[in-house]
Amino acid sequence: MLTVDALDRLHGVRHGFFTRLGGVSGGIYASRNCGYGSADDPGNIGRNRAAAMARLELAPETLITAYQVHGTEVATVEGRSDGDSMAPADGLVTRVPNLALGILTADCAPVLFADADARVVGCAHAGWRGALAGVIEATVAAMRRLGARNRDIVAAVGPCIGGDSYQVGPEFPDPFLAEDPGSADFFTPAGRDGHCLFDLPGYVARRLDRLELGAVETISCDTAADEARFFSHRRARLRAEPDYGRQLSAIAVGIHR
Repeated sequence: MLTVDALDRLHGVRHGFFTRLGGVSGGIYASRNCGYGSADDPGNIGRNRAAAMARLELAPETLITAYQVHGTEVATVEGRSDGDSMAPADGLVTRVPNLALGILTADCAPVLFADADARVVGCAHAGWRGALAGVIEATVAAMRRLGARNRDIVAAVGPCIGGDSYQVGPEFPDPFLAEDPGSADFFTPAGRDGHCLFDLPGYVARRLDRLELGAVETISCDTAADEARFFSHRRARLRAEPDYGRQLSAIAVGIHR
C-alpha cells in the first residue's frame, strides 16, 4: 500500500493506494485484484477488498465503489447501503465517518481528496476522458456542497500510466488543445510518425492546481511499466490478454474527537 505525506498528516483521515500485491487471486489477476468488473472469481475479489480494508482498520462492508463509466457524475454517499444501488459515477464524496470511498483503476489516475476540518472526503476516477470533461472539478464542487473549502482540501494523484508508456494517435491532442492551448505541455513526440506521448499524471495535476487547493501531491509510478506492482489495461491489450485486474485506491475519515 502506498500513501502520501500530505494526506498522512491529516488528523482522522485514512487512505491507501493499493498495489496488485498481497491478494489471493491467481493468473492474470495475481494477486490483489479488487475489481468486480473483471472475470476473476468474485470470492477472491471480495477477500482482496476485505484485506485492503483491514489495512485501513475498517470493516469490509464499509467500502463503497461506483460503476465507473469515464464520465463526470459524482455521487454523494450517505450510508453503506448506497454501495448496493450505486448509479454510474466517476466521483464519490461523503461526510459519513468510517466509510471508505474507493476508486478502481488499471492505468487511469485515481485521485483522493480530504478536507480534515470539514470532515469531508472524496475520490475521482480520472482517465483522459473524465479529466478532460471535468470529473476533478465536479468532485471538488460536490465536496464544497458538503461544507469543504478549496483552500482546505488536500488532493493526491495515485499510480497511473506514465508519459513514457502512453503513446497516442495524431487526433488525440485536439480536444485538449481546444480546451486549453497550454495543454501542449503534456504532449511530446513519439518515435512513431504523427504520434505523441501523453503525460496523464501531469495533466491531472494541472487541473488540480487550477482549483487552488490546500495541497496537491502526486505518486510517480507508471502502472504500464511496473508489472510487478500494478495492473495495466494498456499492457494487457498490447499482449492480447483476455482481461486484466484492477487496483484499489480508498479514503475514509473517522469520527471527529
